Amino acid sequence: MDSMDRRNFLRKAGAGAVGLAAAGPWIKEGLSKNSPNETINVAVMGIRSRGGAHAEQFAKMPNVKVVTLCDIDKRLLPKAVADVEKVQGTKPKAEVDIRKVVEDKNVDVLSIASCNHWHALASIWACQNGKDVYVEKPVSHNIWEGRKIVEAARKYKRIVQSGNQNRSGAVVRSAMDFIHQGKLGEVYMVKCAIYRSRNSIGRGKVTAIPEGVDFNLWLGSAPWRSFIDNRFHYNWHWYWDTGNGETGNNGPHYTDMARWALQKYEHPRKIQSIGGYYQWDCDQETPNTQMSVMEYADGKIVQLEVRGLFTTKEIGMQFYGTEGWMKLGGGKWETFYGRKNEPGPSMSDSQAAEKYQPLNTRGTGGGPHFANFISAVRSRNRKELTSDITEGHLSTSMCHLCNIAYRVGRTIYFDSESEIVTGDEEAQRLVVRDYRVPFVVPGQV
Repeated sequence: MDSMDRRNFLRKAGAGAVGLAAAGPWIKEGLSKNSPNETINVAVMGIRSRGGAHAEQFAKMPNVKVVTLCDIDKRLLPKAVADVEKVQGTKPKAEVDIRKVVEDKNVDVLSIASCNHWHALASIWACQNGKDVYVEKPVSHNIWEGRKIVEAARKYKRIVQSGNQNRSGAVVRSAMDFIHQGKLGEVYMVKCAIYRSRNSIGRGKVTAIPEGVDFNLWLGSAPWRSFIDNRFHYNWHWYWDTGNGETGNNGPHYTDMARWALQKYEHPRKIQSIGGYYQWDCDQETPNTQMSVMEYADGKIVQLEVRGLFTTKEIGMQFYGTEGWMKLGGGKWETFYGRKNEPGPSMSDSQAAEKYQPLNTRGTGGGPHFANFISAVRSRNRKELTSDITEGHLSTSMCHLCNIAYRVGRTIYFDSESEIVTGDEEAQRLVVRDYRVPFVVPGQV
């Protein structure tokens, strides 16, 4: 199936009566900032929590300036602006509407830390308007729109970094080198564990939209609904219209490392997922306990488990090879061999830091992943990126596939080339979504 046939099929399968919009009208040539002395101007979209970290990291870097902070909640902007001003000495603009930000010719880079359902459209608009993009995980709200970001990045020759920060981490890079050198034998299975307790979000009620909140913009592509007090800040993660549950929240970090270890540049073929929402009586739609298994065409397996109830606190991974296995987590990796699990080589993050520090990051004052992105923005060479958007799309899609299998309640089979669930119309409809006009991810980027 060629790309046009795939596009037509996906449109029929999931777009419903809502037409796919044409490419945005703001296309311009992006500026190449090759000199380290030229200032790169950054806008940050979404300034609570993770977005604040984005702004701080960029503001610390030499010859990088945060010029705009964008959020639909005006109440958050004054403090965020003041925080950035303290770091970089100049005051960024405050903006509510992302459409004005992508139209601003003074902005070179859009850094996205908004709700999941805004990641793709904001990325595509930025690419169409000649801006480079740093987009948090999951890079998309569904598989189809993730592919559209990749297409936009390539069409407009933009540098687009996925927020899979472990790709730039010293200890993870050293672990991957160890695995790829065959020191565990052939890795046939990877287990990912995300155990972290989450409290009940309770029962929400319809209330007036808070003053200063542009709720229409916040909803974006999601269906219109009344403002419900427990569906807003952060809790949007636990509703399918705006989030992807814990599997889609933290899962992409770990599916990314699993796929990296297995050196897979395709989608898994067979996906199963079970679980549910237990204990709390509340409005959450996504599961707080979920176990998913993905099998590639060659039989290699990735298991992803999330637990949101009271449990041992464990966030990490295990890589199983024909000669030994590795445990990765807590800033170190350890290996074990034989029937008695005799300890083998190990490494801590501090031990790995000197050898595996990414290029062009020392002395930047920013995190390695952000610095790697800025380095690639200057060079215009996407191959320098430690997590190009294609990597982000493949790793994010693994989590989307787990959620699709969970939601339909059966094993699904996915064609990696066409990015279509085969023989299951109900599951295929979840590969894409109906978009609320005018917040429509375009079929032709």
